[in-house]
Amino acid sequence: MNQPKRPSNPSFPRRRESSKANNPRSGHRHSRDVSNNSERQKHRDAPAAQGVATGLGSRLRGNDSMGAAVLILKAGREKSLQRRHPWIFSGAIERIEGAPLSGDTVAVCDIAGNFLAWAAYNPASQMSARVWSWDEKETIDAAFFRKKIGNALAARAALFPPLPSGEGWGEELADLTSSLTASPSPEGRGEATTSTGCRLIHGESDGLPGLIVDRYDNVLVMQLGSAGAERWREACANALWELCQPACIYERSDSDGRELEGLPKRCGIVRGALPESLEVVEHGIRFAVDVAAGQKTGFYLDQRDNRALTGGLAAGREVLNCFCYTGGFSLYALRGGAKSVLSMDASEEALQLARGNVALNGLDESKAEWQCADVFAALRKLRDQNRKFDLIILDPPKFAPTAAFAEKAARGYKDINLLGFKLLRPGGLLFTYSCSGGISEDLFQKIIAGAALDAGVDAQIVHQLHASADHPILLSFPEGAYLKGLVLRVAG
Repeated sequence: MNQPKRPSNPSFPRRRESSKANNPRSGHRHSRDVSNNSERQKHRDAPAAQGVATGLGSRLRGNDSMGAAVLILKAGREKSLQRRHPWIFSGAIERIEGAPLSGDTVAVCDIAGNFLAWAAYNPASQMSARVWSWDEKETIDAAFFRKKIGNALAARAALFPPLPSGEGWGEELADLTSSLTASPSPEGRGEATTSTGCRLIHGESDGLPGLIVDRYDNVLVMQLGSAGAERWREACANALWELCQPACIYERSDSDGRELEGLPKRCGIVRGALPESLEVVEHGIRFAVDVAAGQKTGFYLDQRDNRALTGGLAAGREVLNCFCYTGGFSLYALRGGAKSVLSMDASEEALQLARGNVALNGLDESKAEWQCADVFAALRKLRDQNRKFDLIILDPPKFAPTAAFAEKAARGYKDINLLGFKLLRPGGLLFTYSCSGGISEDLFQKIIAGAALDAGVDAQIVHQLHASADHPILLSFPEGAYLKGLVLRVAG
């Protein structure tokens, strides 16, 4: 492939000089002068940006058979990209040179024509582009995705010990784990050091916007949430198949976000054959997983470490687990010695899986009670009955997918936590979570503080919780910190 022409400026990317340093009259600014200068600068910069479209054309032809395209940002709107935030919204775009289609790779430049990033374009979304790479020399092709996926797998291999041979990791990935000091016991999966469920790729945080891949034993579940990930679906599937050598790759591209991207929902087998039954082991506890019909990709891997913490604090306590799904927190509490566990969920199918998980692990079923109900209504009924518990888990579904829903979500979080506080005995523990990207950690804590105040209790934060380590948070992408949790102790 021919090497691309670089922008004509040899100091690329150039730093914009301060107008104050170059303008002796800068101390006497007038709004009309500033506006006129800005317009003149825009006209002077336009040819430079057009030149970039030509100069980068050869590389774009290697990236996308539909031809070259350059996305040029409005003046000043490059700052977020210079801080390496990977999202570009439609309002930041000055113009587009070329005619990219959904998912095509575009070069992103500032108004002066300086290269900023390679990104996947989506004309159907308010989020018009998501960054693949900040390196102008990078070529976005199948090899790029294989490298990125390999990097993500290597990062996870450093977090988890190797599994016994022949259990779903390919030879290349097995080599990456061989240097780890931790290893499973001869019995294999019964030890707390082993986990057969893991998030392998976490979207933007792994440099692959819109791509989620979870591993459940020897099955990979792939979820595509952006036009760019959709465009490179086959390349990603091929890389995963080669590197991990699973029994099956199953797609669960059925999230609501697909509609915002202008993409249809899609589920089904991508490679291999799906086993008739599937389970994962987590800290020694076995869970049946339904990757085809379960929530998200089949299980909530992000709560792994938080479930373990619950188990360590459950001994001798009466536990209430709200929105229990397939019983994750409930099983940990039962194994941890809870006196009793009442688990609630609106899905009878999920509760059936939860009951099966209790039996699968040989736990005392007499200590487990299951209730299919609207959780808000059920909590109010418990309050009216003056029921009390020593440990309560509130892990509701997403109330606010974006900040636009924050106000409505805040009311929901406050109501449910107010009820939780009222149901706790003095000295009791409240594990409360939000997985809403539109609710910040600071706002969530303020909501919980308001709920405690209205409940008339004094509460202390004893733990601040986040997703497990296989769900990393990129420093330049705080939106990746979607899961936040608090463990609060109500004063005696």
